[in-house]
Amino acid sequence: MSSGPGPERPLARADWRQMVAIGAIASALGIAAGLLIDWFPVAASKEAKPIDTLWDVLIIASVPVFVLVVTVVLFSVWKFRMRPGEELMDGPPIHGNTKLEIVWTAIPAILLVGLCTYAFLVLRDVEAKATGEPLPVRVVGQQFSWTFFYKAGGKEIASPQLYVPINRQVEFTIQSRDVLHDFWVPAFRIKKDAVPGLNITYRVTPSRLGDYPIVCAELCGLGHSTMRGTAHVLTQARYDAQIKKLAAGPSKAPPAQGAPDGKALFTSAGCNGCHTLADAKATGTTGPDLDKVLKGQTPDFIKTSIDDPNKEIAPGYSGGIMPQNFATTLSGAEVDALVKYLSDVTKGG
Repeated sequence: MSSGPGPERPLARADWRQMVAIGAIASALGIAAGLLIDWFPVAASKEAKPIDTLWDVLIIASVPVFVLVVTVVLFSVWKFRMRPGEELMDGPPIHGNTKLEIVWTAIPAILLVGLCTYAFLVLRDVEAKATGEPLPVRVVGQQFSWTFFYKAGGKEIASPQLYVPINRQVEFTIQSRDVLHDFWVPAFRIKKDAVPGLNITYRVTPSRLGDYPIVCAELCGLGHSTMRGTAHVLTQARYDAQIKKLAAGPSKAPPAQGAPDGKALFTSAGCNGCHTLADAKATGTTGPDLDKVLKGQTPDFIKTSIDDPNKEIAPGYSGGIMPQNFATTLSGAEVDALVKYLSDVTKGG
């Protein structure tokens, strides 16, 4: 083994200008790619724009840091790799560069403080209360469905769908009846947990008409993936008409276009995501195989299984997995059509 440091190896002093050039090019390409990628769904709230801008700023700030570190590491591996005949050679003695250490400590610290300050200002702005009284909507999560409550005519009315008017701030009060959930409309960009025993609030101002998916962003059980809904952003006039319709209760008139399609309802209601049913080409395993558990069962049994799924639970499965609000989210005619369809396709031979 060598007793001393020995002669300096060739190319021991790397040209830092090469690293700077490589890093600058890679950073520019990385920032461009990060800004061009469509990371999020369409923005449908006033709060979405500053949040999206914050994301772009974080991309611009973080890509060069990542590229710098990777460039230095890869450049060092290339320039200072061990060559044949150097297996027993000691490296040259070195001493830390105090100025360099101060610089690479100070710059990240300043960057982090700046980004944290900017993020705080964005958070403060998106949580600010708008002029005027916000529209109150109570959101209740329960395995595995959302229910929305509105105030109308001095009473509270419920709906499995979310209806909000455009360009008016809405204040959500989020609650849970069982476990942790997370109420999230990706198009609104804001989400918060629903915590049992607590009222969690946040405000959002819808800014784009349309229908947007609602999801639960907190793993809440076997049926977590089916805990979905739709947020309908309406004009003020259509919103008022919808609330008036909800307050009047479900219509008792028969459907104008004949009986609903039970097979289509099986898919649209999300049953195919949890159950296996050959006729519908469904292969879900969260719930029982309907071809087996409903074979030969009466329509009354099937209807009870939809309206009150915890009354009789199939062996090997636990209660509380299937949504318990189909009796309110589906009309009587739709439930009857679904019952008839399931009864017809699972009859014993």
